[in-house]
Amino acid sequence: MSASLPPLKFWGVTYPEDGQTVAQAPVGYITLFWDYFIEGNFRLPVTRFVLNILGYYKFQISQLNPMGMVRIRHFELLCRSMHIEPTVDRFRVFYLLHCSKGFYSCAQRPTAKKIMLPPPKSFNEWKPKFFLHQGRSDSDEDDFSRCRRY
Repeated sequence: MSASLPPLKFWGVTYPEDGQTVAQAPVGYITLFWDYFIEGNFRLPVTRFVLNILGYYKFQISQLNPMGMVRIRHFELLCRSMHIEPTVDRFRVFYLLHCSKGFYSCAQRPTAKKIMLPPPKSFNEWKPKFFLHQGRSDSDEDDFSRCRRY
């Protein structure tokens, strides 16, 4: 006999209402994109390295597009597989912050050696695939306006 999973509310997770956007999360909730978990190997609780990246660049996790998460997590896992501590300074050797259509990502530095071959081609229809997690972000400010609204 298999044990049943607790309801979503037990985990502090809820689905958005119809038509709700990422920017409309209720107070006390953060938004997480489905593709973070599927393509970006993102897991909760968040690793210290991911928090350090978000803190250094001063944006919230819901402002990061899935490709950015893929690059961050790939870099972290690559470092850990070689027994190297992933740091923001090391990450910045290979990537720079990029903003497109209101979301942040990490673009490869033109002078840096490619460390991710081949990257995923694209993420289609990723914006409406999110859920809300009851928790806190590391930033108390709503700085969606920093990189033009989508």
